[in-house]
Amino acid sequence: MHLKSLELLQFKNHEKTRLQFSLEINCFVGLNGSGKTNVLDGIHYLSLTKSSVQSSDSLNVQHEKVFFAIKGEFELAEVKQLEVRCTVELGKKKQIYQNGKALAKTSEHVGLIPLVLIAPDDTELIKGGSDGRRKFFDGLISQLDPAYLDQLIRYHHFLKQRNALLKKFAETGRQDLMLLDNYDSELIKLSLVLASRRNELLAEMAPLLQSHYSEISQGQEPVTVIYETEALRKDFQEYFKSLRKKDLITKNSNAGIHKDDFGFLIGGHPIRKIGSQGQQKSYIIALKLAQFNIFEKEKGEKPILLLDDIFDKLDDLRIAQLMRLISQRTFGQIFLTDARPERSKKILSELDSEVIFFSIVEGTTKTEE
Repeated sequence: MHLKSLELLQFKNHEKTRLQFSLEINCFVGLNGSGKTNVLDGIHYLSLTKSSVQSSDSLNVQHEKVFFAIKGEFELAEVKQLEVRCTVELGKKKQIYQNGKALAKTSEHVGLIPLVLIAPDDTELIKGGSDGRRKFFDGLISQLDPAYLDQLIRYHHFLKQRNALLKKFAETGRQDLMLLDNYDSELIKLSLVLASRRNELLAEMAPLLQSHYSEISQGQEPVTVIYETEALRKDFQEYFKSLRKKDLITKNSNAGIHKDDFGFLIGGHPIRKIGSQGQQKSYIIALKLAQFNIFEKEKGEKPILLLDDIFDKLDDLRIAQLMRLISQRTFGQIFLTDARPERSKKILSELDSEVIFFSIVEGTTKTEE
């Protein structure tokens, strides 16, 4: 699987950009703020139907414009030729097209083009709150399992409705406990299904995480990720219902998979507390490479790999280990960015791979010889 070409129209600082790509390595160079990451974000849209940077689609529309469009031509093992187009017009619903056909739901597209992104702020998975970790693992599973994504959307729909009902009870002083029971039943059932799938993923990921961590960091510390949930308790249904009094007081649902977390451990201890900066970087890269392995196994082809400012965030040892994996054809098509052209050219010239360099200046891109 690979991306043959990309077109960006009024997307962030790209007025009109058209690019043809190498099947192996594509490197975007330019000053910070020139638009390198925006190209990667355009590719991210074509895979996951959303930005990796902005939470709102409208923020990606170029200043003083009313819409943006992204188009990519792919070659996939099963579909052969696939054209994907994403359009966002201010005040209207986002639309995804496959070979010219509009999809009823954007979720229908997720998982068709597997993608792994390694970005500068990835260590926030370690340092940040549980919401970011849940989103990461939910996004990973959703690319593998469309049913999981549908169930997750359904879960959050019922959660939103239940919380609104709890607020209404508090405002009116009147309670419809039968309706609340109906929401409880759905949330309990979906929590069990979704938690089981999350747990299965962690079991598959753990040995891959350890293997990549040892390889990248040349360290011997045991690392793992654990799933922290109440949903797999044998008495989860009773536990959920036992919190109803608290739910009514707080006007919020206090049990369910939206309360889950994932513990990142090194030597049996939280890596955010005892891990060095180098250990944390190695852990995150190992986690993303484990994601890559799982996608490749499940999909039968290598996912697209995006490396954003990877050289600027790693020391020489970790860069060398990552380049060794690339030289061994461990990955498929790669897109990376670097603010220092001389550095990336030196590193990539040592690889036996086809490399195309794209120079970007204020959203204008040209291919370098």
